[in-house]
Parts: sequence; structure tokens; C-alpha cells
Amino acid sequence: MRQHVQETTSHLIEKLRGMQSNDGSWRFCFEGGPLTDAYMIILLRTLEQDDEWLIQQLVARILSIQQPNGSWKLFHDEKEGNLSATVEAYYGLLFSHYMDPDSAKMQQAKQFIIEHGGLTKTNSLTKALLAVTGHIPWPKHLQLPIEGILLPRTSPIHFYQFVGYTRVHLTPVLISSNLNFSYKTSHTPDLSELINTRSPIDLKFHTGDEKMILNTLFEQIGPLLMKPKESRQLALKKAERFMLERIEPDGLQYNYFGATFFMIFALLSLGYKKNHPIIQNALHGLRNQLCLTNEFYHIEYCPSTVWDTALLSHGLQQAGVPETDPMIQNAMTYLFSRQHLEFADWALNNPDTLPGGWGFSDFNTLEPDVDDTTASLRAVRATVSHHPALRNSWDRGLNWVLSMQNNDGGWSAFEKNLDHPLIAQLPFKDAYRVLLDPSTADLTGRTLEFLGNDANLRLPHPAIEKATQWLVNNQEENGSWYGRWGICYIYGTWAAITGLLASGTEPSSAPIQKGVNWLLSVQNADGGWGESCYSDIQKRYVPLGASTPSQTAWALDALITAHDQPTNEIDKGMTYLIKSYTQTDWTTKYPTGGGIPEVFYIHYHSYKYIWPLQTMSHYLRKY
Repeated sequence: MRQHVQETTSHLIEKLRGMQSNDGSWRFCFEGGPLTDAYMIILLRTLEQDDEWLIQQLVARILSIQQPNGSWKLFHDEKEGNLSATVEAYYGLLFSHYMDPDSAKMQQAKQFIIEHGGLTKTNSLTKALLAVTGHIPWPKHLQLPIEGILLPRTSPIHFYQFVGYTRVHLTPVLISSNLNFSYKTSHTPDLSELINTRSPIDLKFHTGDEKMILNTLFEQIGPLLMKPKESRQLALKKAERFMLERIEPDGLQYNYFGATFFMIFALLSLGYKKNHPIIQNALHGLRNQLCLTNEFYHIEYCPSTVWDTALLSHGLQQAGVPETDPMIQNAMTYLFSRQHLEFADWALNNPDTLPGGWGFSDFNTLEPDVDDTTASLRAVRATVSHHPALRNSWDRGLNWVLSMQNNDGGWSAFEKNLDHPLIAQLPFKDAYRVLLDPSTADLTGRTLEFLGNDANLRLPHPAIEKATQWLVNNQEENGSWYGRWGICYIYGTWAAITGLLASGTEPSSAPIQKGVNWLLSVQNADGGWGESCYSDIQKRYVPLGASTPSQTAWALDALITAHDQPTNEIDKGMTYLIKSYTQTDWTTKYPTGGGIPEVFYIHYHSYKYIWPLQTMSHYLRKY
């Protein structure tokens, strides 16, 4: 077994050497469903941009993932298809003017949409797209008063209780919806046949808690509405300034496709011309998020360049590539150049800490996150130990991570203590996971693993004690942990087990043993592990019925960390992992990255290299 693992690891190292970019980074595709490709076609056609090559490429990619029943899916095992994804894809294809509306593929898609409830049954993001381009009225739940942005942070509910990635998406939507703005051209397709007039456009406020939070919001805004014209103009100006101040060097809002798409329409609603430099720079930035999948071009929602580069360079060093190797040196130069040295929104709840984190995307300068920061610090540790002049970068990064620990003991992704119960009651689907940034098992476990193994912080350190206790308290009855940013219970359980062990928890302890036993109980007959995206939707473990490379690597890494000697289950899993390296089927493309629940899941093209490399390296180092 060891020889096979060593051979595969060596092959991986040389393959990655040839895939590195000139600036030291690795640039892998961050692939989702049809959303970004369809929205890009709609945007280019709406703004009457002549970019036929790009539109043709995006049409080809959208068609390549259409299902036999005419629908589009978010993941392979999604039953029947996804209504919102199908509406978006159909709309984009229709607006491209490269598809005959009467063709079999288009008629199948149209029939699927009608049979599954039409435009008004789509999710809130799709409804915002349809409203801003003139196909449906603005839903009331997307017309929350823009004056809310004026509420001070002393209010029971205020704008900065939403997580940053929600704020940059919500702000442009609220600008357009409050102005009742839509933008249609003479070439915009007619989608009126797809509207089911018997289906309500709005989300219903089912519970007393939902009604209570809306009443609280309106009570707070009430005094502002005494001077409606003044308050409205003041709020719109503040919202406009909020957007403009969060444009990254590439012209995008926080590097997010969706936030930038809606920003362009918000600017149009405020009177900007479509040839305004800010809009043209944003379009240029969106075009630059074009990646090549195995066969087709695809617009990325947000490039994963820093994340991929940090994880790969750390994995390569774990595999024995020395810090002096030019491949590692170039990666280090890139990573150090991407450390954040400016204050941004994260400091609102953490004002006494110097900047020092890392973000996810190449041009990210405003939204550092805990996971990318610990990944980058892992990667640069050896370089820092040999170059004392770089110690300040390490110290600032480490201090930033420690300062971002939540009061409950866990870590979240982007901001500190952003877990307000009132916000969770807003009438948005999965509000707790989408609007807030609570502590999660994956972030807490991965942070503990970094602190224990790379920063030498272990029990009984008070921060470590609080974090380990949070993990113990949040373990599921069956022994697993839920992971927010990966799919899903395998991801969270791997992170929790490796984090607890790195922090000094005994392998024989009850939480570790329960977690290990749960992982063993969901191992597949082929030796691997595989979990469905339905786990994220149903909030319980749902088996995929097949194994995937990344989920197998996560489970194996947890078992390797917990066992002094290789077991039959570990060896069986390693056999599958080695075999999967040369596989090319749907299991190697299955999305194992978590995005927006029920809206967006991610197939990281890097994951077939990152996690198997890390796991095989740990196997070789330990055994």
C-alpha cells in the first residue's frame, strides 16, 4: 500500500508543478450550475454589448448540462431538476438569440417550468433577476424599506447584523426594488407564458416570529418615514456609497458575480448610464471570471485562487516538497502579496485588531475570512521560520485569527459574533445560514487544527478550551458534525475530529470515538465515502450512493489522525482514493463545496488534487 500511495503522491506533485501559473498561484475552475452563465448572457444582451463569442461559449456550456427531461440540476442526484436553475438557463438561452424557441430542448425546458409552478415558484435570487429585468413585479419581501440602512448599530435590528456577503447582494437589490426599477429592451424575451397567476409571488410569513421581526423593523424605521422624501434620498445615497466603497480592484463587489450583477442594475436605477466607467469596469471584471472546464467556458461566481494556492502549497510541503523548491517559493511570494493590510467591515465587531487575514479570491482586498487565513498561514509557516523578516506577517495573521473567535467559543467564516436571533426570523429561506455568520463545526475544527499543529496552541489554553467545548456541545446525536462550507456531515466531522485531536483531546475520548464510529458506519463498499447535497437541504446525512475523491479524503484524514496504525478500513479507503485519481465520471465532478443552500453548490476543480494529496501525505508521514 505504501508504495502505491508514494507513487500516486509523486505523480500528483509533478502534475501540479506543471499546472502552476507564472505568478506562483494555481488557478482552477470554481464551477457551479447554469446561474452565472445565464445571468451573464442576460446582462450582456440587456446592456446591448456585442460579445458574440462569449455568448456562444456560454450557450454551449448551458446546453451541455441540460438534462434529458429538459431541466437543469444543481447536483447529479437532484430529483427531476431544479426549477430556479431551469428558469435561469431557459431565460439565458432565449435571450442569447442562438436558440430556436420551438426547438425540442427549449420546449422541454418550458414544459418543465410550467409543470413545476412557473416563475413565481422560483427562489428569491431568481425572482430578483426576473423583477429587475421586467418579467414579474418586485416581490414585497424583496422591497424591505431601504430606509433600514439608516438605522444606527444601537437599534435592535440594523443593517450590519447581516453578514457581509449578504449585505453586498442585498443592497443593490433593495435599491432597485425600492425604486421599483426594471430594465427591458426591445429584444428582451417575453416570459409571460411561464407565470402561474394562481401561485403567489411572495414568501408567506408563516410564524409569529417572522411577523414580530418585521414589526420590529417597521417600528424602528417609523420615525424616518415622518419625512419620507428626505429619508428615502438619504438612504439611497448611503446605499450607493456602500456599494461604491466595496468595489474591489477588479471592478467587482467583493469579487462576487451576483452582487456585481445586481450592482450594475442598481446603478442604472440611480441614473448611471450603461457606458459609465464603473459599469464598464464591472463588466470587464465579470468577463475576467471566465474559466475553462474540461470542455466548456464558464463564468465563475468567485475565483478560488487564494484558497487553492494556500491549500496546494501546504499539501505539497506535507508531501515532502522543500520550502526552497521554486514551486513553493513562487507560491509563497503570491500568498504574501495577498495578505490584507487594510481595515474593512470585519472590524466593526472586532475594532481592536490590526488587519492580517487573507481572502478567497485573487483580487479580494476587503473580505478576509478565517478559513483562507488559516490555510495561508499553514502554507507560509516554513518560509516564516527560515526568514525572520516575514515574522510580522505571520504574527498579524495569527493574531487576527485568534481575535475572530466568537463569544460562544467557535469560529465563523467572515465576521465575529454575527448570530442575531432576530435576523434568523426574517422571511427568507434558510435565513440562519444565508443572512448570518454563526460558528460552524468546519470553521472551528479547521481553526483548532491550525492552532494546534502550526501555532502550538493546545489545551489548556483558554481559547482552545472554549472552542473544544463548543465542538463537543454541537456534536450530533449520531456522532457526526454538520459542516457549512462543504458537503456536509463528512466535511464537518473530519474538521471536528482533526481539530479536537490537534488541540490535545485524547483519541479515546467519547466525542472522538463517536465521530470515528459514525465515519466508519457510512463507508461505502468500494472503500470510499460519498454524501449527497441533499444533506445540506434536509439537515441530516443523506448518502450519495457512490464515492467521491474529496469526501473520501476527508473521512480518511480523520481516521488516519485518530489511529496509530493503519486499519483495514483505512487501507480500503486508500485503495479507492488511489483508483479515483484516474477516474473521470460524474463522481469526480460532483459538487462537494457548500455555497447558498438549495441555490448554489460548487465543484472545485482543485479538490481532486488538494484533499487526496493532503491525505496521502499524512498517511505516508504517520505510517
